[in-house]
Amino acid sequence: MKQFMAMLKKNENEHPPPTKLLNLAGKLCRELQSSPPSLEELVDAVMECKSKRYFLTNIHVVRACVSVHIHKGQHDAACRLLEYCKAEEKEELVQLWHEIHYRRVMEKHQTDVLTPLQKFRCRKRNPPPISLCPEGLKNRNYSEEVRQHLYRFAAEVTANPDKKQREGLARAMNLQPTQVYNWFANYRRRQKS
Repeated sequence: MKQFMAMLKKNENEHPPPTKLLNLAGKLCRELQSSPPSLEELVDAVMECKSKRYFLTNIHVVRACVSVHIHKGQHDAACRLLEYCKAEEKEELVQLWHEIHYRRVMEKHQTDVLTPLQKFRCRKRNPPPISLCPEGLKNRNYSEEVRQHLYRFAAEVTANPDKKQREGLARAMNLQPTQVYNWFANYRRRQKS
């Protein structure tokens, strides 16, 4: 840690900082996960340096910064950091984005655990920004054509197709049999309510 702080001070005007320094930051962030005071000291040093954007290309540094911000209750700062960082691991960044919002909800409801439904609602209310999902979030809805086909089948044939019927529908619409099974289960549930 002392070596890192000395190197950081020595190279504070280097843009970009030496690769050795960037790698050391990532290594320290991994090693100090179980030592919050030291990790916080490291993160504060990185966040205050002029070349912090270079450090925020390393996923380990980003993860450490986010966890320190969350620990301090600085959820907005953690979100801004994720939007600003240039780490390549987009899926992990999206996961961190969701973790920040889960933590917010847990604090609001004074609980240590969220149900899958609470997590789902949290993700729906707080979608990740375009900077984390340049191609957009995956749309899990079926096309209008597929839905119409399924609705017609439910209305004209049966709302509870057997395995053979589900497999035929899946082949016809390029879906998995499980997807067809779940669609009909959800359809029956919606009809009841």
